[in-house]
Formats: sequence, C-alpha cells, structure tokens
Amino acid sequence: MAKVFPSIEPQIVKFIARQHIFFAASAAAKGYVNLSPRSTACLRVLDEHHVVYLDKTGSGNETAGHMARDGRMTLMFCAFEGPPLILRLYGQGRLVARGGSEYAALLAAHFDNSEPPGARHMIHLACKRVQTSCGYGVPQFGFESERTALDEWAARKGEAGLEAYRAEKNMISIDGLPIYA
Repeated sequence: MAKVFPSIEPQIVKFIARQHIFFAASAAAKGYVNLSPRSTACLRVLDEHHVVYLDKTGSGNETAGHMARDGRMTLMFCAFEGPPLILRLYGQGRLVARGGSEYAALLAAHFDNSEPPGARHMIHLACKRVQTSCGYGVPQFGFESERTALDEWAARKGEAGLEAYRAEKNMISIDGLPIYA
C-alpha cells in the first residue's frame, strides 16, 4: 500500500500536476499544528528534492511562524479524481521573503515573473521523504473551478492596504509567536 521514493520522481511530478489542491501542515515544538489548503496553481516542483509555493495573504500566517522556528513541514496531495492515491512530501521548510533576491530569482524562473494578487512570500520545502499511500478512503470529487475571491479581495486592497492588513493580522501566530522572528 504505502511506498517510499528516494526523490520526487517523474510520475510523482505528473501526479502533482493533475491535482488542484494540496494541504500544507506545519508545527513549532509547542502549540497548535497548522493545516492549510492551498491551490496547486501556486506550487512548483523545482527539482527532485525541492518544491516551492507562492503564499498569499490570508486571515492567518501560521506556516511562516513555524518556518521561523524549526521548519518541520509536510505537503499532502489527494487524488479526488481518477485512480486513488495520497502523496506526502515530508521535509524542512523555510520562508523566502518577498522582495529578496532569491524570491526574485524563483519568481522569474518558475512563475514567469508574475505574482498573484496578495503574494506575501514563498515557502520552500526541501523534501527528505516522499511517500504515497493507497487513498482508498478519499472520496471522489469533480473539479469545478478555482475560486477568485481571495485574488479579488487582494486587488481591491492594493499593495498599501495589504501591507496594513499584514501588519495588523499576520505578525503574531495563534500561539503568540512572532511570525517574522
């Protein structure tokens, strides 16, 4: 049933490309475990051991807080359409700050130099374990469309409004940890 791979092999890259959603799980040594759904439209496989995703401004910023602590992270993909499968990428995550040279290089090389509205940073995962499992318990769903509400909200806020929102809502985790420590 479960299979461990030495890297993100080509068939796994193809599986990821067919998915519309993934889940990012992270935690600090103490406090809550965070689990957030993300659109695969913002995710890129960099090579056989590294992935990155553009993280958009939202109501919380827990993943960034956890990356500043120990960076433990798992990304999970579930096949909601087609043959059943669950994929987990386990590893060490870190924040790539918006405006920095690494961010600019990743944006140019993997995102056509285009940021979605509300982009606040990237999360880079160095994969230490790649594992699949059967997925037999995952229900089947049909994909309808990407939601546009977050992008529309970010566009209405504008860059200055997003900066103010982040300063108010995205600087302290639910565990009381400073996000950008």
